[in-house]
Amino acid sequence: MSRILRTLGALVTFSAPLCAQAPRADYAAAMLHAHGSETPSASPAARIAPRTAVSGTDVMYGTVDGKMLHGYLSRPANATRNTPAIIVVHEWWGLNDNIKAIADRYAGEGFVVLAVDLFGRVATTPDTAMVLYQTAMKNVPAGEQNLAAAVAYLKAQGASKIGSVGYCFGGHWSLRTGLVGGKDIKAVVMYYGAPITEAAQLTRLSAPVLGLFGGLDRGIPVDSVRAMERTMKAAGRSVTINVYADANHAFANPSGQAFNAAAASDAWDRSLVFFRANLR
Repeated sequence: MSRILRTLGALVTFSAPLCAQAPRADYAAAMLHAHGSETPSASPAARIAPRTAVSGTDVMYGTVDGKMLHGYLSRPANATRNTPAIIVVHEWWGLNDNIKAIADRYAGEGFVVLAVDLFGRVATTPDTAMVLYQTAMKNVPAGEQNLAAAVAYLKAQGASKIGSVGYCFGGHWSLRTGLVGGKDIKAVVMYYGAPITEAAQLTRLSAPVLGLFGGLDRGIPVDSVRAMERTMKAAGRSVTINVYADANHAFANPSGQAFNAAAASDAWDRSLVFFRANLR
């Protein structure tokens, strides 16, 4: 933990500009408070198997700065070339088995799912996760190139329509997927990710947005989410925000101590309805 706190000093200095106008200077501190005592150990009761048969495999979906991008592709058993697709962006632990299970679950609902990797490795401790998070947020252009490669990969696979969803760190980057993909992205779901409130950035957005947040989340306070909502609406963008009053940050993460079964179940249902309405 002491190493995390030493890292924090450097992180706070850039968290506001590079975390897309995070609402407060202590954003990183709040994230550390939310995750600092956790480990990514899955709760068996919270891990739900895909509703129908799927097949998953590791894939290489592009390159950035000469480095290969490795992800996880999950497909429903009856997938065709025109099956709609979803990009899944991991939380601050990286592309681990929990995220792959989420990808499988979406695939079980009839979508081709590509879980991308913005870290290049998996964290098993908060110390490592913080460093990986910090490194990724120092180079937003590289992350956006990563997401652009994911969009191009799915288009080359024949996806009829593409959406995105992400959690925590990935919630912010799911919204960035919408910015990067423009008209190629038809639906964006962000779970408790840092808002983007700059109108100039949000003009890049074409897709409707569904935001799912916790009312008890100290890292992503509701007022910052509402500020993003107002900016999107003022820019003529479609946005729906749902706040679970009794849920905390990472309420949908089955591997975390903040898991809230009722909120997670409702958010899952809302996400599916949103994707089905916009991708089919």
